[in-house]
Amino acid sequence: MNVPEGTAAQNMNSMIQIKRVYEQRGEEDGYRILIDRLWPRGVSKEKAGVDLWLKEIAPSTELRKWYGHDPEKWDEFKKRYRKELADNKELIKQIADLEKEHGKVTLLFAAKEKEYSQAVVLIDLLK
Repeated sequence: MNVPEGTAAQNMNSMIQIKRVYEQRGEEDGYRILIDRLWPRGVSKEKAGVDLWLKEIAPSTELRKWYGHDPEKWDEFKKRYRKELADNKELIKQIADLEKEHGKVTLLFAAKEKEYSQAVVLIDLLK
């Protein structure tokens, strides 16, 4: 499933959305969670405006290196990443709890191709 920029998983008064960490922070972002295992290049911690760096929810190093953001591997990447997430349900619950607490949560990622990022897989799972 491709999730266009600005797309959000919404419940009555809460929302989870995805955004590249390189985009300007906005008031509509709410609580900002970086979901990459590695800190994004060229972004200071101050400029990133990250409230929580949840690197444990990112794809494993092995999966990330295998995938390499190759669109040809996208379908297999989604399957493998969903399996990793199924083994880390407490991290999914943590994001859901933060959404309940803050109302709005933005999942931040560094990948250039939004539609082929782990954020798309994660937000789909959170719906």
